[in-house]
Amino acid sequence: MTETLPLFDDFLLDLKVNNYSPETLYNYERDLKTFEDFLIDSQISFSKLSKKNILHYKAFLTSTDRKTAQHYDAQIRLGAYSINRVLSVLRSYLRYLNEMDYPSPLSPDTIKMLKTVKKKLQIAELDEMSKLLESPTILEKDKTIGLRNRAMLEVLFSTGMRISELINMKISQVDPEGRIFVLGKGKKERFVYLTPRAKECLEAYLKTRMDNSPYAFIPYRGQNAEAQEKKISTNYLQYKIKQYRELLGINLPVSAHTLRHGFATYLAESGANPVAIQVLLGHESLDTTTRYVHASDNYARLEQKKFHPLKK
Repeated sequence: MTETLPLFDDFLLDLKVNNYSPETLYNYERDLKTFEDFLIDSQISFSKLSKKNILHYKAFLTSTDRKTAQHYDAQIRLGAYSINRVLSVLRSYLRYLNEMDYPSPLSPDTIKMLKTVKKKLQIAELDEMSKLLESPTILEKDKTIGLRNRAMLEVLFSTGMRISELINMKISQVDPEGRIFVLGKGKKERFVYLTPRAKECLEAYLKTRMDNSPYAFIPYRGQNAEAQEKKISTNYLQYKIKQYRELLGINLPVSAHTLRHGFATYLAESGANPVAIQVLLGHESLDTTTRYVHASDNYARLEQKKFHPLKK
């Protein structure tokens, strides 16, 4: 008989009282439940967990034969970054057991991350990006949906917001000047700013709203009294971006996060101060921000042309 994970609920409670976001709590619970299911299916007792078991768990995570935390068949093979996220949760859980003086079969440091390859940022050309932003009002048959979806894309690209920040954005967060108050990762507060173009698109969409929902972007299907608190799902927005990209014939992969990358890259290429980009993106470290500068081929070309000693 295998054991369930000790202090499972206490671990989640500890995260909650330490002000982790609901999204983070959900992800931690899901990833830890995946580990618990692995132990049960493999008939491994947590108290006898070994380094070899961790190796088998890594192999399990890379397999498409695995079950998800909801007990569905896995459709895709997890990438190294996704696996490392799951392993990081397990490491945090073991560290919590140590802090609570609960016997832990392994040290958190024995959970080794997978080696990852840094991918080169791929950003669509500015004219392609512009076509993508404008596409909802052209491709959507329902004019209201077209206005809403274009407003979402324009706000993302105008501000560099994360998709989670956009989905949770309330109308009250936007002031008349187009400044948006954002509560980002780690409860970090910042302001982002709409361009005149994005502000115009958002205002055009909001004029069509006939409801009392506080959220800026809401679904239209099946609206009722309970639907007032509903928000657009991240899956919906990602699906629509993929659909628009394919219909426009844009070869590079484009997602909501790509719009954030594009925002930072184009600002860097135009000579924006990396510290200002850091503030707008809500990054803790400037190192995270400067990768957008260094990853830009056009920026590198301009820098070489500007500073090469034999340029004349």
